[in-house]
Amino acid sequence: EDIQIPCPKDASANIIEIIPNKIITKHIVEKVDSENGHFQPSIKKDQLKMAVIERHSSTGNIGLGIVKGFGLTSGAIASTVAHDSHNIIAIGTNDQDLLKAIDVLKAMGGGLVVVMDDEVIASLPLEISGLMTTAPFIQINESLKEIDKALVEIGFSGNFNPFLTMSFLALPVIPELKLTDLGLFQVKDFKHIEVIQ
Repeated sequence: EDIQIPCPKDASANIIEIIPNKIITKHIVEKVDSENGHFQPSIKKDQLKMAVIERHSSTGNIGLGIVKGFGLTSGAIASTVAHDSHNIIAIGTNDQDLLKAIDVLKAMGGGLVVVMDDEVIASLPLEISGLMTTAPFIQINESLKEIDKALVEIGFSGNFNPFLTMSFLALPVIPELKLTDLGLFQVKDFKHIEVIQ
């Protein structure tokens, strides 16, 4: 229930559209799919669910939104590298994989993870504040190669780094639309807005 976005049938939504290799985003409005009164991610429309979960003070804050431009066809990705607050940030094609990715991050003390069909297919633990590791370079490099392979497995074919791009989607001082643990943030008017119009 915590990651559901209430959404009536035939609704339009405020969506974060990424611009490959840039940290600015576009604010677009599109019709979205709904099921049982909740937003349903669409691979066909490239509308994926995104969550930003506060992880430092046990506030319970969960910001939810919709992102376009990642082109994933299955699974989910999640990370604790999310400028500037470094909360958990996750993007998924379905709730099961999204939740699995979030749970795995918690269990490993932070890092990067790729999940498909409720299984971890690649990860990089960052046990120091979810941002750094004491692991040797060679091991980190191998983990990053595995992550790249896993991204292809879940359908990624873009010419940008999805984890790097995702890490800036929670930074609410860079236009046009971002997601914080308090919700969707419109930078132009410097205020939170509803996901579903």
